[in-house]
Amino acid sequence: MIPQRIKPGIVLAVAGLLASAAVGAAWWPHAYRAGAVIAAQEDPARLSDLQIAVLLKSDSAIVARQIEEALAAGDPDLAESFVALAREHRVALDAALVQRVSDAVAAEKAPTAVAMRFATGLVTGQADDVASLSGTVAGDLFVFGDIRDAVREGKHLVMGEETDRLVLGLATAGLAVTAATYVSVGGAAPVRAGLTLVKDARKVGRLGEGLAAWAGRSAREVVDAPLLQQAVASGSVLRPGETATAIRAAFRAEKAGALIRLGKDVGRITEKAGTRGALDSLKLAEGPKDVARAARLAEAKGGQTRAILKLLGRGALLLTAGAFNLALWLFGALLSLFGFIASLKATTERATQAWIDRGKRRRLRRMQAAAARPELVAPAACG
Repeated sequence: MIPQRIKPGIVLAVAGLLASAAVGAAWWPHAYRAGAVIAAQEDPARLSDLQIAVLLKSDSAIVARQIEEALAAGDPDLAESFVALAREHRVALDAALVQRVSDAVAAEKAPTAVAMRFATGLVTGQADDVASLSGTVAGDLFVFGDIRDAVREGKHLVMGEETDRLVLGLATAGLAVTAATYVSVGGAAPVRAGLTLVKDARKVGRLGEGLAAWAGRSAREVVDAPLLQQAVASGSVLRPGETATAIRAAFRAEKAGALIRLGKDVGRITEKAGTRGALDSLKLAEGPKDVARAARLAEAKGGQTRAILKLLGRGALLLTAGAFNLALWLFGALLSLFGFIASLKATTERATQAWIDRGKRRRLRRMQAAAARPELVAPAACG
């Protein structure tokens, strides 16, 4: 039973106050995280930290499992990236597992294995690690690789056959950048490496569809088709100097700004996160802005980048579908705060009104008592 002195309105107001406080306390951790994630949407490093922390809190064994999977897949570079991630987030790993990763990395970096991958990159023009990329870039710096790709795709264009215009444009741009690299004594080398890696990613199908479509349009703009047709009509890898000069003449430098920026960003990722980190980024990217975000992530996280991309996917670069759910947490927290304030206001008003009404009733009772016993008032009046 509720005492009769307490009005039902006050009881309801207090109940609303307690309920809104309880809901707010339950929602606050989620709302705080949602606000932090939304605030970090332009900072890929901070955004990934927040999401990784939540992921590790819910499943601390995920890092060890990922390391085992990477070793089983013959990817010690990815396993090493997860070790670095565990160290950053203070996740304990079995010492034997860490040693296995170190041994696998050492075996991959053995001189014989490195030399073989370098030769493979030089001859085939395909790279998936630092050694093979070095071989691929070496081939492009000696213009062999770009001439091979430009002549092949250019002849497809002349013959009216299916042409990979992205590879054609990248090879043409690469020849121009190679010349700039020599002139600047290596100053343009990161861009050169970036363009080579984009071209390689295209060849092996590791370029995201959205990014491939954008790069294809950009590459089409940098090539003067009539001049290129003339260049490849008589071009040959057996005459590299003459062929390279003719192909460079078909390059529209004024149209290549976006493509060069892409190569620069890919070069930044390669420098900080390695070739495979750059390839992982290109696979996830849907446009040049995603690649620029990946470059910022790689510069901040270095060797952890591959592990972060593996765990979060495109969520490491930007807010994805979860943004709506985050907004709902914030909206719910605001509603609970509004309910708490409204209940507090109602409780205060009703408690104040009850106190005033009680005082009025006391005064009224005293006045009634005085009126009922006038003899108590007369002496005072005479005095």
